[in-house]
Amino acid sequence: MLCEIFKSSRQEEMYLYVERSRGVEDVPEDLLKRFGELIPVMVLPLSLERKLARADVVEVLACIEKQGFYLQMPPTMAELLARESSRG
Repeated sequence: MLCEIFKSSRQEEMYLYVERSRGVEDVPEDLLKRFGELIPVMVLPLSLERKLARADVVEVLACIEKQGFYLQMPPTMAELLARESSRG
């Protein structure tokens, strides 16, 4: 699947993944309003073999197939702390 990823203009580290050929047509209007401006980040082919930095590719593909999009929320405080402790 060729996936397009957008970042939110309103919330740091919030990303929206959609199938490029369909765009955001399946994304609910309420979510688009909350998301703010769709800032394109990248287009990449997704497959089960692909690794993603902060998301499970199986879950991403399943959500896009089922509902037309995957929403990656900002990390929780616990995730941020774990990220920091793994660096040092």
